[in-house]
Amino acid sequence: MSIKTKFILHGGFERGAPQENDAFFREILKTAPDNAKVLLVYFSGKNVEGVAKDVTGDMDQFNKNKGNKSLSFEVAEKDSFPEQIKKTDVIYFHGGHSGKVLENVKQYPNLKELFEGKIVAGDSAGANVFTCAFYSEKAGALEGLGIIPIKLLSHYQEENKDKINHLRPDLETIHLKEYEFKVFEV
Repeated sequence: MSIKTKFILHGGFERGAPQENDAFFREILKTAPDNAKVLLVYFSGKNVEGVAKDVTGDMDQFNKNKGNKSLSFEVAEKDSFPEQIKKTDVIYFHGGHSGKVLENVKQYPNLKELFEGKIVAGDSAGANVFTCAFYSEKAGALEGLGIIPIKLLSHYQEENKDKINHLRPDLETIHLKEYEFKVFEV
């Protein structure tokens, strides 16, 4: 019998705008253990300086919303990613370029099993990759890993509503505007 994995998919945010992500980060930590280990994943191809800035911002968001929990953080490394997942409670996929994130995570064919029983959260591109199909302004309409049986439009705008109709027409399409999120148990 497999243990359910909690996925929290976030629709993204507008760079440079005041952030409204507290509810999202509280949801990530709601069922996490009191001494949670958080794995921060930045597989979108950003340069070192960009990742360093994202790490600081993400750690600030987690710490701001942790309540009485004690958190420890680790940044994912491609060479040891599967081993890191096994030792963590929460895996947070930062956004970026959906095509790059997808390309990087496809090299781990057993992600669904590795994630079993964990809390996995993804923001924008970090959310897209777990679905069966998604649309991204940069990458276009693509098929994801198929872990969550939906289609996703993050950063939802009305003009993009039909961009993935041709992919997996049997599945529901979820529209997530910026700062919106949805929880799935798979």
